[in-house]
Amino acid sequence: MNATLTLIGKEVRDGLRNRWVLAVALLLAALALALGLLGSAPTGSVKVDPLVVTVVSLSSLSIFLVPLIALLLSYDAIVGEIDRGTMALLLSYPVSRAQVLTGKFCGHLVVLSLAIVGGYGAAGILLQLWHGGLDVSGWTPFLLLIGASILLGAGFLALGYLISALVSDRVTAAGIAVGVWLFLVVIFDMGLIGLLVVDQGRVVTAQMLNVILLFNPTDVYRLLNLTGHENIAMFSGMAGLTDKATLPTAALLLAQALWVVVPLTLAAMRFKRRAL
Repeated sequence: MNATLTLIGKEVRDGLRNRWVLAVALLLAALALALGLLGSAPTGSVKVDPLVVTVVSLSSLSIFLVPLIALLLSYDAIVGEIDRGTMALLLSYPVSRAQVLTGKFCGHLVVLSLAIVGGYGAAGILLQLWHGGLDVSGWTPFLLLIGASILLGAGFLALGYLISALVSDRVTAAGIAVGVWLFLVVIFDMGLIGLLVVDQGRVVTAQMLNVILLFNPTDVYRLLNLTGHENIAMFSGMAGLTDKATLPTAALLLAQALWVVVPLTLAAMRFKRRAL
């Protein structure tokens, strides 16, 4: 346990030292603030909290940005250490491979969480101050967005670790990571939309669509944020989907958690058998 905590602390210190946390937090805060100020301009006349409208824009932005940041953090977490020869040195100490994997993953998750909480949290406070003062009631969907974003990032961190455990060099890991990002963030939904247009509801029913969406962590994230709150569903144009989406929030959270546990478990199994 002490070895795992030491590894977590090392990864967090590395993230702070090389300005990863600061850079990502500033990027997320700047984009969130820009989207909030541009997207919430009409909210004063309709008496809508600016955070509610901002959640819609940030959900779409996070689907592209958070997975990319997570994969950049994790794609060489194992293969990079092996290429540099530091993994063999690390394992020469009284520490198991499971502890190494757990410590590095948790450390990267802390780094990513600090960036998301710091970036989005600062933007949320500034947005409410800009529009007249802090209102605690408007933070419920925004906090859900932050929590869901961290869970989405954890899933892609786990995918990055799986990629890093499977491949033999960093270049291949980087290429596969980009391919995974493109497929899950862009291609999957484009293909699904094309299928729905061609099918016209003949084969793909509402229940089947719900199951298909669970096979993509970004779609689970989208459902959590854009259909879990009445006002957000209305402003995002997904009120109709809310009627069709019969999956409860608990099921969506479970699916998102499985996107963390399953890839990380597979990465641990592969890393355990891998020669250094």
